[in-house]
Amino acid sequence: MADRLIARSQSISSSHLSCPNKPLKVPDMNKAPQSTVTCVYQAPIAGYCRNVTVLWTKNLTNYSLSLLVDSMEGDVVCTCKIDLKPWHFWAKKGYKTFEVDRCQIEVYWDLRSAKFSASPEPCSDYYVALISEDEVVLLLGDLKKKVYKRTKARPSLVDATLYYKKENVFGKKSFSTRARFDQMKQEHDIVVESSGMGPRDPELWITIDGVMMIHVTNLQWKFRGNENVVVDQQPVQVYWDVHAWLFDIPGSSHGLFIFKSGDQQEESTNEESSSHCDDTEFSSSSQCSSKNSEFCLFLYAWKIE
Repeated sequence: MADRLIARSQSISSSHLSCPNKPLKVPDMNKAPQSTVTCVYQAPIAGYCRNVTVLWTKNLTNYSLSLLVDSMEGDVVCTCKIDLKPWHFWAKKGYKTFEVDRCQIEVYWDLRSAKFSASPEPCSDYYVALISEDEVVLLLGDLKKKVYKRTKARPSLVDATLYYKKENVFGKKSFSTRARFDQMKQEHDIVVESSGMGPRDPELWITIDGVMMIHVTNLQWKFRGNENVVVDQQPVQVYWDVHAWLFDIPGSSHGLFIFKSGDQQEESTNEESSSHCDDTEFSSSSQCSSKNSEFCLFLYAWKIE
């Protein structure tokens, strides 16, 4: 099961999260580390449920945001890139328009007061909004009232759905991220920690909201595995693969952690049906699903010596 999802994660990354002829690059460890967060939403735009990819990027000197929207022909339209350099204050609030299948889309953002943690994705005090046909079809951030006051647009009748999140993080022993396994519930803090290589056998800890969910001892023999945990009364499948941490050249590759909402036992009863981590689930369609869809988080943890 874990190997199947890991293979799917590589397929999704190359097929659905890139501009035409410009695949997402694996971080170059000879350069300054660049953290990235990629989120794929499905939102009702111009009569269809389309994929909207949001890419947050951070390096030593710069934050940036890129937005991409699928057309019904299958091409990815690069909509805009916003650089959040500290000396470009004016770029942190703005407005742009672009067309998708002859329909005008508006983008509004205000990141002047945005608060960041270790992740390139803001924590609070910001908004990014996509407007289609006078409806707010995608709204990121916590300043919702300011969005409607500024845009004069109405809420969409169908909420955008987050299906997939991929994050590249860098650290020595600890790697953190945030995820919402149920869009109707709160966001959770996820921390992955590992012991250093030394006289004692390496170990791995995974905590969610400060509660230790998984503790792996003898990691040199259990560098791949999976467990089911319960988060806020919801089953979550957790997979890990840290072979590269133990046996590759330090810094040359990453550990991979997958968090998937849903119960593995329930999934195994219907092997013929597609998983929401499969890339086929991210194609645009005529209608957005109103069901509470499963969510996948892929955490790529790069160790810096």
